[in-house]
Amino acid sequence: RHPLATFFHLFFRVSAIVTYLFCDWFSNSFVACFVTILLLLSFDFWSVKNVTGRLLVGLRWWNQIDEDGKSHWVFEAKRVPTIAASTEAEARIFWLSLIICPVIWTMFFFSTLFSLKLKWLALVIAGISLQTANLYGYIHCKLGGQKTISRVTSRLFGTADVIKRQSRRISEDGTGEHGKTGTR
Repeated sequence: RHPLATFFHLFFRVSAIVTYLFCDWFSNSFVACFVTILLLLSFDFWSVKNVTGRLLVGLRWWNQIDEDGKSHWVFEAKRVPTIAASTEAEARIFWLSLIICPVIWTMFFFSTLFSLKLKWLALVIAGISLQTANLYGYIHCKLGGQKTISRVTSRLFGTADVIKRQSRRISEDGTGEHGKTGTR
């Protein structure tokens, strides 16, 4: 169990959202609000990527740059079951907050855009970017990186293709599960 990691996983995320919603009540300084929220978002990004992801679900990701200057994304998952590393409740909290927060920041984007508070747009885009980057990285970790994702999608499309071919063959040939009903 990792109650401290769970606390900080939620603390920075919720603090950034609450500060964004109520910052005008506490301060008239746009710069102070902007910097505070950006710092909270940055602390959240770092803590989720480097600490809570490892402790709560046994996943981590990072970007490496080799000698040639090429960027390589690395996605890693523990070999042991994640339940051994954390409780199921902690894992559920991790994934729910990882999915819900980018949705909230996207709603902030549209509300900022439609209310024409364009000075906040850069901050909201930063929030969406940081939250979505963590979500993207952890989804890749969960699915096993690029190779597994391409296998899953090819299996999905392959299965859909097989179903289409079978239904086409059934309609053309008059064959069904119980054998041929028509003659050739």
